[in-house]
Amino acid sequence: MNVSIVIPTFNSADTIQINLNSIKIQSFKEFQIIVVDNNSTDNTIEIIKKNNFPNIKLLIEKDDGIFDAINKGIKISENDIISILHSDDFFNDENVLQNVVDTFNQDLSNDIIFGDLIYVKKDNPNVNLRIWKAGSFIKNSFFKGWHPPHPSFFAKRSLFKKFGYYDLINGNSADVELMFRFLETYQIKSKYINKTLVKMRYGGASNKNISSIISQNIQILKFLKIDKNLFKICIFFINKFFNRLKQFVIKE
Repeated sequence: MNVSIVIPTFNSADTIQINLNSIKIQSFKEFQIIVVDNNSTDNTIEIIKKNNFPNIKLLIEKDDGIFDAINKGIKISENDIISILHSDDFFNDENVLQNVVDTFNQDLSNDIIFGDLIYVKKDNPNVNLRIWKAGSFIKNSFFKGWHPPHPSFFAKRSLFKKFGYYDLINGNSADVELMFRFLETYQIKSKYINKTLVKMRYGGASNKNISSIISQNIQILKFLKIDKNLFKICIFFINKFFNRLKQFVIKE
């Protein structure tokens, strides 16, 4: 099996080199990189080109948001497995892709592999802030505030063609909705890897401020269809609160 790594970028000059370095050192080499750039005005593209990756596609055009860019990248991808690696995120170590591919190959009926994620300080990625231990998917977990870390979520490309891409109507919660659709609605078989796969800078689009966090959660309640059920809303937020609290106290 091989991997397509989709990287949406926009004025990402400050972070893109660390992202690319984490790809460059991967022990598994059967990958292609697909950069979808929203007409950056800094030197993002120049930095990417200087890395001279042998198997890279570069699409530079206006998009309708980060998930529109990701959809474009998936649609022009060619490999079996899709990895979404945002321009300010990076793989945790040199064996991430090898571990993911090995897990897929151990049981070809698994269509989704996901693992753990570490939030790091935005201006110092060597400082860990939160450790997100996902655990295996259990049916109805999304209604209890659970979902896998999206950057550590690897899915077969065929799933997007069959079950749909990221729905832009869901805004910053489009990633959660897609994972809900794949895991809960269509019950696609998945496997959890008890390893940190990706490090993510804190302060991205979904958690940059209180307003974006509230907006995301309101949208999640809507596509879960529990936004008018006070009891289910309470269950959702109580569980989510304790799940998030645990991420701050876990030590890797």
